[in-house]
Amino acid sequence: MKRYAILGTFVVALSGVMVAPAWAQTSAGEQLKAYREALADGNPAELYEMEGEELWVKPMGPKKASLDTCNLGLGPGVVKGASAQLPRYFKDTNKVQDLESRLMTCMLNIQGIPESETIDAPWGKGQKKVMAAVVAYVVTQSKGMKVDVPANLPQEKKMVALGEKLFYQQGGPMDFSCASCHSVDNQRIRMQDLPNITKAKGAQAGWGSWPAYRVGNGQFWTMQHRINDCYRQQRMPFPIYGSDVTVALSIYMANKANGGEIITPGLKR
Repeated sequence: MKRYAILGTFVVALSGVMVAPAWAQTSAGEQLKAYREALADGNPAELYEMEGEELWVKPMGPKKASLDTCNLGLGPGVVKGASAQLPRYFKDTNKVQDLESRLMTCMLNIQGIPESETIDAPWGKGQKKVMAAVVAYVVTQSKGMKVDVPANLPQEKKMVALGEKLFYQQGGPMDFSCASCHSVDNQRIRMQDLPNITKAKGAQAGWGSWPAYRVGNGQFWTMQHRINDCYRQQRMPFPIYGSDVTVALSIYMANKANGGEIITPGLKR
């Protein structure tokens, strides 16, 4: 656990960096890089992963059952490589599902936990906290693999098309869209790079590094959380957790990133 002992020191140092004036951004970027390197062998997301591994086999919910029979697309209980092939179409629900919406299906059917408990929970609390940990465990089992979301089925193609429309949809008081930040090369906001999702390389960098641990608030963020926050920054109404809106955007990005390396869980500002 020695590698985690440095976490507090770097967080304190970084907190000062975050409020530095614009002229100090170069130095701030260097310090953030040093922070990431220092945690290269000890990303705090590992703590979520360990918790998620325990939760995967822990009997929970009204049915007192574990998730170790959950079918994420590769068969009951198989997690190795599962997230690399998500989102995808599932016959049993007749839906294209991402990791989180699929886990909600398993929690409902296997454990008896209503989907509303996850959808309505605050970020980082209650059932969403459980979800984040389980997601951290599952995605780590695909680390180093290739994104495999060709979206060949008609249902998947339809969702990719919807995701593309949503990506370019402008709205809110600032008339922003996802493309406002993620359709230009070499763009960033503060110290955070903004990958160009419209190109394979950018999509692979963006999709492949999420979910991720957010240094700024000390939490592990799932892709659903990331998309929700993007809508917040656009000053748009928040999409419903696990809805077609979020799944469509996810499969659009994943399809663009097809063939790229999965490096989750990432480490973000």
